[in-house]
Amino acid sequence: MTLDTKNFEEEEKLRVEKQEIETSLSKIGYKLENGRWLPKPIEDETDIEFRDEVADEIEDMEERQATESALVKRLKNIDLALEKIDQGTYGKCEVSDQDIEEDRLQANPAARTCTQHLDKEDTLK
Repeated sequence: MTLDTKNFEEEEKLRVEKQEIETSLSKIGYKLENGRWLPKPIEDETDIEFRDEVADEIEDMEERQATESALVKRLKNIDLALEKIDQGTYGKCEVSDQDIEEDRLQANPAARTCTQHLDKEDTLK
């Protein structure tokens, strides 16, 4: 009797593929005694939903912090402008001590610099 080696090669390929599939299935399910597969419950589904909620909350918090930071900075500049009005120094550039342009003060009454030093306003304390 002559052995058909072609069939052995095909059988081996099938066994390897079966093992790969069972390995993959075992990661996502359980093999029952009757040979059927039962999917594992997705334990991370709650974690995923929780992570999504947390990510949304973090994003919201970061947006609120950015908004809060901008508002706090604006409030500080307004308080400084009010102090300068009381002290008689309002409308002076904090960098050059020159007068701040009238149109700039009309557009931003809390401006701390003239237009020439506008780029330095964010660095002022």
